[in-house]
Amino acid sequence: MSERETPAARRGRRRPAAPTDAHAVFDRTRYYRRLRNPFTPLKVFSDDQVEAMHDAALGMLENQGMKVLSADARAIYRNAGAEVDEATLVVRLDRGLVSECLAKAPRDITLHSVDPERHVPLSDGHVAFAPTSGPPNVMDSAGGRRAGTLGDFRNLIKLCQSFEVIHVLGGATEAQDVPVHLRHLEFMRSQLELSDKIPFVFSRGHGQVADVFELLRIAHRVSAEEFRQRPYTYTIINTNSPLQLDVPMADGIIDFAKAGQVLIITPFTLAGAMAPVTIAGALTLAHAEALAGLTLAEIVRPGAPVVYGSFTSNVDMKSGSPAFGTPEYVKASFGAGQLARHLGLPWRSSNATASNAPDAQAAYESQMSLWGALLGGCNFMLHAAGWLESGLTTSYEKFILDIEMLQMFAETFLPVGASEADLAVEAVAEVGPGGHFFGCAHTMERYRSAFYSPLVSDWRNYGSWAEDGAKSATERASGIWRETLARYVPPARDPAVMEELDEYVARRTAAGGAPPVS
Repeated sequence: MSERETPAARRGRRRPAAPTDAHAVFDRTRYYRRLRNPFTPLKVFSDDQVEAMHDAALGMLENQGMKVLSADARAIYRNAGAEVDEATLVVRLDRGLVSECLAKAPRDITLHSVDPERHVPLSDGHVAFAPTSGPPNVMDSAGGRRAGTLGDFRNLIKLCQSFEVIHVLGGATEAQDVPVHLRHLEFMRSQLELSDKIPFVFSRGHGQVADVFELLRIAHRVSAEEFRQRPYTYTIINTNSPLQLDVPMADGIIDFAKAGQVLIITPFTLAGAMAPVTIAGALTLAHAEALAGLTLAEIVRPGAPVVYGSFTSNVDMKSGSPAFGTPEYVKASFGAGQLARHLGLPWRSSNATASNAPDAQAAYESQMSLWGALLGGCNFMLHAAGWLESGLTTSYEKFILDIEMLQMFAETFLPVGASEADLAVEAVAEVGPGGHFFGCAHTMERYRSAFYSPLVSDWRNYGSWAEDGAKSATERASGIWRETLARYVPPARDPAVMEELDEYVARRTAAGGAPPVS
C-alpha cells in the first residue's frame, strides 16, 4: 500500500479481497455476524461471596419486599403465593417461589430475524451488540447537540444496518418531532423498513406494545399463535432503584412474557446514590430487583425468555453526577456477570461514558466499559455504539468510534492458529538471517486477510497524515458516517408486506395511536 493512500481509499478496501488461494478465504464480514467470546470470564468475587450476595438478595425480597405500582402485577404475584400489602403496594417474595420460577427460565435463547442469517443467539458464549437506546438528544460535528428527530432515528438505523458488528437494533434516539402516542408506530415501521436485524421495542403500556407486536407479526407473516412460539424482538425493563417496579415496566414484563418475547430485566443502580456505596451492596440490591422482575415473568409464562441485565456504576461524590467507565464500573461488571452465571441466565451489560463530547475521555471510558463487559462474559451489550453524555445524547461520531472498538474486540475473539503452517518454520528458513518477510511465499499467501484493517485509525506517517489534512480520529469518524449513509442500501423487502405495514400505521394513527402509560 502506498504511504500516500488516503483514509477513504483504505476504508473502501477494509474488507478482505476475494480469495485467490486457500490461505485467503477468511471473510470478516461473515465472522462479525455471529460472535463468540472464547475467553474465560474474569471474576471479582469468590463463589462463596456470590452465593452470599444471592442469599442476601433473597432475604431482601422476603423481608423488605419490592414496591410494585401495577395492580395487575400485584395480583399476579398474589395468585402465585406472594405476600402482597395493598396499603403499601409492597410484594414480599418467598425464596422458594423465586427459585421455583427461575428454574423454569430457558438457558438458551435465540432472537429470530426476518432473515435467518440474522438470527441472534444469546447463550453459550455468544455476544450480541446493540446501539445506544433512548437518548433524547443527538450530536454531530456540524449540527452540534440538538433534540433527536425521526430523521435522526432513521439515519442511526441505517448506520446499524451498515455494520455487521451491530447485531440488533435499539431506540437510538427519541424522535421528539413525533408525538409520543404515535412514536412507537414510526419507530417500528422504520426498523422493519430500513433493516433486517432484530428490532427493539419500548415498553410504554399495553396499547403500544400490542401495536408493535402486530407490526412484527405482519413483517414475519406469522399468526398470533405462531408469534408467541419464538422471540422476534426484545425490550429493556428498568426497575426504579431502590426496590420499586413502576407501572409501564411491570406491564411490559407481563406483555412480553405472555407473547414469548425477550425481556432484558435491568436494574439501574448508581453506588452512592440510589444504591449502597459499596460495589457488593449495590450489586446485591440490583440482584434482588432483577430477581423480582424475573420471577414475575416466569409466573406469567413459565419458560418466558429472560436475560439478566445489569447497569451498576458509581456517582461522583463531589457533584452527584453519574460516572461511567470507572474502575468501579469494571469491577461491578465482573460481579454482575458472576451473579448472572450463578442463575444460569444470559447476561446483558453496557458500553457507557460520562463524557459530553466524542473525545479522548469518551474513548477511554468506553474502552474500560467494554473490557468490563466483555472480559466479564456478557452475552448482550446495549449502548454498544453511540452513547454519550451519560446516556442523554447519541453521537454520530461516537457511533463510528465505537464501531472501530467493537470490531477490534471481534478480532480479539478470533482463535489464534498454531498449526505447522502457522509456526512458519519454512518461511524463516526462506528469509534467512537479516532478511525481511514482506515478499516471502508465506506472507504472500496470507497478507490479504492476515491482519485487521481499521475503520477509523490512520496508520500513515506524520507527513502523509499532515498532507491529507491532519484530521483527528473524531474528524475522520465524521466523514465515515456521512459516507456510510451515502452508500446505504436498504434490505430487500416484500412490497406487499411494506404496504400492509403502512396501512396498519395509517389506520392506527387515524385512530389516535396509543398513549404511553406512566
